[in-house]
Amino acid sequence: MNQVPTIPVADLRTAEILDSARRAFAEKGFDGASMQDIARKAGMSVGNFYRYFPSKDAIVEALIAFDIAEMEQDFRAILVDPNPIAALRRTIELRIADGKCDGEGQLWAEITAAALRKPEIGAAACKMEDNVVNHLTAVFGIATGVPHDTAMDRWRPQAQFLIMLVKACAMQSPNQPNGTDLKQLVMRTIDRTLEEISQSAAKG
Repeated sequence: MNQVPTIPVADLRTAEILDSARRAFAEKGFDGASMQDIARKAGMSVGNFYRYFPSKDAIVEALIAFDIAEMEQDFRAILVDPNPIAALRRTIELRIADGKCDGEGQLWAEITAAALRKPEIGAAACKMEDNVVNHLTAVFGIATGVPHDTAMDRWRPQAQFLIMLVKACAMQSPNQPNGTDLKQLVMRTIDRTLEEISQSAAKG
């Protein structure tokens, strides 16, 4: 009988702390949320909290690293799917059409703003985007039967465009008028981009 792998307690605690930090940043903003605020959200003393994260910059870098790890799992499933483009589209739709990105928008707006002011956060955010571009172009290469380097050269702008659309959609206010119509428009634009890439395989 297969055993479910256990997660180390320290990793679980770190994940709980990062979740508290997400909520604090979303409520008060990156600059408005103090380390005391974040520690309070996590149910910890400030002194104990500093043992995990010495600064807000370190928290943001950990949040980005955590999201990269989550994204890696998504892409592993997409890359082994018989139709990777369709699997990618379903994954994106889950984040957009089903509202999975709604709660993350304010956080990523704060991180994007902080990245413009703080080189360390900017470098971590760029690393994440480069990672996503690398995975997207790997999907495009497998779907069209071309080497990854060729896919990167050919479709890097399309990958960056998809990232921009998903991020912009996530940063919209949940009370945005016609929000559903906007998400549908974003998905139609994504569909056209993915279709153009898929059609290039048929053209050889």
